[in-house]
Amino acid sequence: MRKDYKLEKRKYIISGFIIAICAIYCVRLFDLQVADDKYKAYADSNAFLKKTIYPSRGTIYDRTGRVVVFNQPAYDLMLIPRDVEPFDTLNLCKALGITYEDFQKRWTNMHSSPNYSSYVPQTLMSNLTTEDYGRLQEKLYRFPGFYIQKRIQRDYYYHCAANVLGNIREVSKNDIEKDPYYSPGDYTGDTGVENSYEEHLRGRKGTEILIRAANGQIKGKYEDGRYDVSAIAGRNLKLSLDIELQQYAESLMMNKLGAIVAIEPATGEVLAFVTSPSYDPSLLVGRDRGKNYQMLKETPHRPLMDRAKSGFYPPGSTFKPTQALIFLSEGIIDNNTRYPCYKGYINGNLRVGCHLHYTPLALDFALQTSCNSYFCWGFKNMIDRRSKYGTSADAFEVWKNHLVSMGYGYKLGIDLPGEGRGFLPNAKYYSKRYGEGHWSANTVISVAIGQGEVTATPLQIANLAATIANRGWFITPHVVKEIQDTVLAPEYLTRRVPTVDVSHYPAVAHGMRMAVLGGTCTKANLPDIEVAGKTGTAQNPHGLDHSAFMGFAPYENPKIAVAVYVENGEWGATYGVPIGSLVIEKYLKGYIADNRKPMEQAMMRARTDHLSEYEY
Repeated sequence: MRKDYKLEKRKYIISGFIIAICAIYCVRLFDLQVADDKYKAYADSNAFLKKTIYPSRGTIYDRTGRVVVFNQPAYDLMLIPRDVEPFDTLNLCKALGITYEDFQKRWTNMHSSPNYSSYVPQTLMSNLTTEDYGRLQEKLYRFPGFYIQKRIQRDYYYHCAANVLGNIREVSKNDIEKDPYYSPGDYTGDTGVENSYEEHLRGRKGTEILIRAANGQIKGKYEDGRYDVSAIAGRNLKLSLDIELQQYAESLMMNKLGAIVAIEPATGEVLAFVTSPSYDPSLLVGRDRGKNYQMLKETPHRPLMDRAKSGFYPPGSTFKPTQALIFLSEGIIDNNTRYPCYKGYINGNLRVGCHLHYTPLALDFALQTSCNSYFCWGFKNMIDRRSKYGTSADAFEVWKNHLVSMGYGYKLGIDLPGEGRGFLPNAKYYSKRYGEGHWSANTVISVAIGQGEVTATPLQIANLAATIANRGWFITPHVVKEIQDTVLAPEYLTRRVPTVDVSHYPAVAHGMRMAVLGGTCTKANLPDIEVAGKTGTAQNPHGLDHSAFMGFAPYENPKIAVAVYVENGEWGATYGVPIGSLVIEKYLKGYIADNRKPMEQAMMRARTDHLSEYEY
């Protein structure tokens, strides 16, 4: 009998189809029962309630051991949607002290969240006050499915240093994706040391497993807490800041735009880190955080901007010590080299103005009087010395690389987020602008006196003062002095040595000392403390010139280096020098001498923030 091959083929097709269906069922069953734990989680949620135990966040102290940031109890109203039964909404609103419209908004936002699940605890309201908690606790039995989650909230003994301390905020979806530690509703460091030391401060969360009855009622701990995990508190931080010096420096900058940075030269520890205007860090805590943040964001002059580490300013004459060091190192000048100054640098048709003083002058007197002409001549004699460097571009690269080694043009690496690098042009920048081989020292002469394209942060200027104070080295500035049970990163313990030979620093330090004894910094002269300093008056296209100062004290074995920058302050000696000297005196002596009290009061009362023509 003949075979029917069509029927034979059909048999194999049907068999293959049945096998494929069985395989799909097996894969799906494996996925549901083994690979996908979603349904297991649903089942577990019927029998257990896993409560997160939040750890105590690390306490923050200042360098003397004074508590600066500590923890207060905070409460969140949580719910498991599937367990919620019909309830009196208005009664709940009354207990929480919110309107019905506010409740509806929170309820809608909760359900529309990408992390929403009816089986997983959801946050309806964060940061309940102690009064809210007390009222609600009495009525919570009326609202099945709701419970209160206890955690911590930051509080402050000193309402200053917001730019250093930072704040914490609720985690975003991006935070959760980056770090499996976080879950929806958790909090993380947002700015300042709260952000940069988050992994030390946050500790480790714990878990409490509770048994549910069939009706959802909690019956107690699962197996007497055998499987509970205890929370581990975060590590404490000791800041390098002297919080009282910080407060004092902030008071001097009231109603001004700018910054103060003070550093302990021997360690790189930041003693004060002021940005102005600033704000009370407690504004970004609690239920009104979002509203206050928006208010600060819309405030003129941008108090959320940290000018100390990310304000880009022309350094002005505070830049001249770097030029002296470079010219000495490159053999362009020595301590006795003299250059002329006829009320400025005059070369062909080019003139850069300067004030009246005797001429010609040597390096120490050039630093003492802040002579523009001296440093312009030194710059020209270096950049245009083709016999040594070949081209102006090659000479400029040597100049730039010395500055980079001193901490200019790149981030220094302070242990705070958001540091700026300022701007330091290179030869390619000018070759692109003017054409290769078509520019020389005179084309870019303004950079020799800290103007033109050069910008720096107050942190970089203070670091230069610390480098000169140390006579040729610095440690990367940092705001944390100690971390509980661990050590600082090696970059905050290691000396960095610029390319300039250390033998040249004493001459520059001497010139800065002369500036205080009888030059542009005489307001910084203290009878019992040897101060060295350098003024800066930086041109400002948006208003009055900026007032700057950098200095250190004592002259031998220095304990503090400081930079002050006041926008629209007009002259370095008007605000920069008095404020810098007051910070030095306050830190080294603990008080301000009676004969300097009038200057102190004048600085505290002075206002310059209204002088800016720049729209922030």
